[in-house]
Amino acid sequence: MKWYLIRRTLWAGFASFIILTITFVLMDQVPNQQIMQAEFQAAVDGIDADTAVQAAKERRGLDRPFHERYFDFLTNVFQGDWGWSYEYSQPVVDVVRQTVPYSLMYGVPAIVLSTVIGTAIGLYSAVNQYTKKDYAATFVAFFGISIPNFWFGIVLLVIFGSFLGWVDLGWNAALPKTADGSWTLLEMADDSHPAFYRKEFEGERYVGIISPGNIKQLILPTFVLMTGAIASVMRYARAEALEYVDADFVKTAKSKGVSSRTIVVKHIFRPASIPLMTIMVGRILGLVLFGSYLIEVVFNIPGIGLASYEAIIRQDTDLVAITILLPTFLAIIGNLVEDIMYAVLDPRIDYGDRS
Repeated sequence: MKWYLIRRTLWAGFASFIILTITFVLMDQVPNQQIMQAEFQAAVDGIDADTAVQAAKERRGLDRPFHERYFDFLTNVFQGDWGWSYEYSQPVVDVVRQTVPYSLMYGVPAIVLSTVIGTAIGLYSAVNQYTKKDYAATFVAFFGISIPNFWFGIVLLVIFGSFLGWVDLGWNAALPKTADGSWTLLEMADDSHPAFYRKEFEGERYVGIISPGNIKQLILPTFVLMTGAIASVMRYARAEALEYVDADFVKTAKSKGVSSRTIVVKHIFRPASIPLMTIMVGRILGLVLFGSYLIEVVFNIPGIGLASYEAIIRQDTDLVAITILLPTFLAIIGNLVEDIMYAVLDPRIDYGDRS
């Protein structure tokens, strides 16, 4: 077991190193917009373009050789110094600290709800195999997997935002925070709060993560993110449960008059939960993390996905590298935990035979 964990951990570190290297090389090879802008502005102002370009490169540290910048970049990342974000004009670690909570506000509920709902639908579909209910559940699964999240989000915004007016089209980033910008769970605030800018009302209203206004704006992105996750969980749960629906011990339980609910929970779900639990860790986590990028762009949520997207557009190299590394590293860790859980939960696994 010890050597198995060591091998898997080393592989996770190597995969992270490869991802960092590819990201840095790609960002370095793309023409830098800031350098091009400095050259254009110099030409407009009648200034020597070469001097302006050299000054811009020195400001961003691009005047040094590639191998020096690459070595410094890797050293800083592994030492915890994630560099400087030119787009946000602050250290990258501060940008991550500010944006991650926005992603967690809808990502965590999406993971929990999709796991519970998807598992329940998958078990129900397996027990009612080849019935209309099973076909309906299968249709939902294919719909959730096939439909693009960004397109679905736009459609929901048009319907519930533009036509019905039930939700605001813009994202209110100040709602989950206090007036001074710190995070809060729930508290009262008056119309001087930044969340109520240009909104006059008497008395006080709630602000905070679980405030009615913030929950209201979280409903659509959470629902959109859940569609694909529920479909994936449902498919896995149905496939695993079908292995035990016609098992001998299930038939024996039925012949003894055991209730259908007890059969599903104790005799079908319990053995199916071992491989199913391992799937939840890696697959759903990766689906939610990578799916959040387009969702945050569509709903304009100032989370880690939107920060990464804007950093790529503006070639903010340090921020791009970290915002790509973090979800990728979490997905790698999720797969590592998935393998470990499977090996621990299933005593038939021989660690010496695992590669």
